[in-house]
Amino acid sequence: MESENSPSGRRRSFIEEARRAQILEAAVQVVGEAGYANTSLSRIAQKAGISKSVISYHFSGKEEILRLMVSEFFERAWAHMEPRIQAQSTAKGAVRAWIEAHLEFFGAHRAETLAMNEVVMNHRDPDGSLAFASDSDEELDGLTEILAWGQRDGEFRDFDPRTVTSIILRCADGVLGSWVVDDAVDLPKQTAALLDFIDHAIQGAP
Repeated sequence: MESENSPSGRRRSFIEEARRAQILEAAVQVVGEAGYANTSLSRIAQKAGISKSVISYHFSGKEEILRLMVSEFFERAWAHMEPRIQAQSTAKGAVRAWIEAHLEFFGAHRAETLAMNEVVMNHRDPDGSLAFASDSDEELDGLTEILAWGQRDGEFRDFDPRTVTSIILRCADGVLGSWVVDDAVDLPKQTAALLDFIDHAIQGAP
């Protein structure tokens, strides 16, 4: 059985894909437990129960592992969110679906969320810029378009869509941040309160 192509163009076998998935899972656990600064190939290998040479066979280094770990998580998150958002016939429904599905997905994957936060907040490109800034920009652009749609249809009051989108996303990050540091936080209850707050903040005149 064969699977995805490797960078060299050779198709990876099912066994190779399984090994890569095992290494990525180990990386998630190490970052979540030890933090970004203390994550190393040695720790990942130890967690996976393999040698560093096995990791080197499948990945070029820690950089590739961390980037793939984050990108795959975000892809899965969007796959969860997108159909919920697109099923909405109103901008208000789409905003609610975006935030609710986003928090729901992250809430269902606590260990990965801890790891993603560590990497996204700390991993930088050679020029010193945050490595995943473009992902944040895409999220900002997408929700901004929905707010602008709601204004065109008269659902939302007048405001700068991009500024308000930034505020909404920061509020959602704040809810997640509280839950990340304290798993006793009732995430569904916090999500409901946030959605109610957003509804009142952006709705147009009755």
